[in-house]
Amino acid sequence: MPWVLTPDNIGAFTRPQIEFPESQFDFDTVPMGDDDLVAIGADLEPSTLIHAYANGLFPMPMNGKKIGWWCPVTRGIIPLNGLSVSRSLQKHLKRFTIRVDTCFAQVMKACGDPSRPHGWINLEFIRAYSYLHAMGWAHSVEVFRDDQLVGGVYGVRVGKLFAGESMFHTQTDASKAALVALVALLEAAGITLFDVQWTTPHLASLGAVDIPREEYLALLAQAQNRN
Repeated sequence: MPWVLTPDNIGAFTRPQIEFPESQFDFDTVPMGDDDLVAIGADLEPSTLIHAYANGLFPMPMNGKKIGWWCPVTRGIIPLNGLSVSRSLQKHLKRFTIRVDTCFAQVMKACGDPSRPHGWINLEFIRAYSYLHAMGWAHSVEVFRDDQLVGGVYGVRVGKLFAGESMFHTQTDASKAALVALVALLEAAGITLFDVQWTTPHLASLGAVDIPREEYLALLAQAQNRN
């Protein structure tokens, strides 16, 4: 693959982040029941988002203008030492060029393409996460071929947690290439927990596993230096 880790691209995941006031929403006291959906309401302000991720929640839009906050009973993660890269994938990686944080909003828009099944990323979310990106909290790994964006992944870093939000591809194996590069970046940056929310067959083929909510929250506490 025509890409190697450098101080510049690692630095995108390690540089100091802009501070802001605590969220007015107390996500650390949200009761966890038997459903993945644990709260409704709030907003997408930076302090709200970061406070939510630090406590195991992430947002998705619901019907109308309401925001739902999820903390899955069964959580998908990718162990950073458990990424599965087949020989055929390793061979195909050489077709792509990897960039970091060069077109964050473009990646989000591609992930939110309404023609994709189960697309949910709307303009409100693109604006909110682009703001997080400008503040140094959200990042994208982008896959190019012949100078065309053909795949990518984006997410949010809080402490030693990286919360993967969505990925896309327009060419075979492009999203897998993004994930391989992302895992290398996370390891180099000292991340200990890579959250993928829900495990899909695509993610499982790359090493994603399911763990109970309680185990995820314990790992999250370690990643946030809370124990």
